[in-house]
Amino acid sequence: MDWSRAKSALIFSFLMLNLLLGYQLWSEVRTEVNANANTAELPADKLQLMQQKKITLSTNLPSETPRMGDLTYLLQSDSMENRKAAPINPPVDSSVVFISKQLTKSLGDLIPDLSEYAYDVHSSRDGVFVLQRMVNGRPMFQTKLELYNSNLKITAFLQDRVEITGTGEEQQVLSASKIVSSLIESYLENGVVIVDIQLGYYGQIFDSEVQVATPAWRVMLDDSKVYYVDAISGEVLTDNTEDKL
Repeated sequence: MDWSRAKSALIFSFLMLNLLLGYQLWSEVRTEVNANANTAELPADKLQLMQQKKITLSTNLPSETPRMGDLTYLLQSDSMENRKAAPINPPVDSSVVFISKQLTKSLGDLIPDLSEYAYDVHSSRDGVFVLQRMVNGRPMFQTKLELYNSNLKITAFLQDRVEITGTGEEQQVLSASKIVSSLIESYLENGVVIVDIQLGYYGQIFDSEVQVATPAWRVMLDDSKVYYVDAISGEVLTDNTEDKL
């Protein structure tokens, strides 16, 4: 036996084992650090409850608490019952949706106000890219542009068009940590994963001309369930209860 080669092989094996163990340790530490960073703003009792319910926060917890007011707007599209997707001929490459300049260049002449919409990866689903109407850099969650795609081509679109007519009195919004704490305590089931938390405007679109959208936090789960919470009052807008924060 060539003991020199055997010794070198043994040393190499130990080295690789140490590297593997080191990588695993680093991954665990990184995961723990990220988890701590995501939940750092939560009160200790809510963090403990979150751990007991095995709820995971896999996104950053926003720290912003700006002043916002209700939006008043006019709905320019047809009523919800009469809307139909408009075909895109010829279809365009679906990759343009990820680059706003390319999207505007490809479809700006066909889709009105296209530059006012922004891609929302969390609302999109198989066969449909979803873009949200933006106001002052924040999404109107229920005002959408849907781009239907098949075989890597965008083939049709369905659009909610609005005209902003006014903004109500501005108030400071509740923090995302307070919103999430309330959901953890009263709404979220065991084992859920929070994948996105975003501040914008929420308002059901009714079959009437004048519409109102209120400042709201959107909290999305990995099972596609969505909670909209009034960012001023703390009311959970997607639930029938009267609970407040």
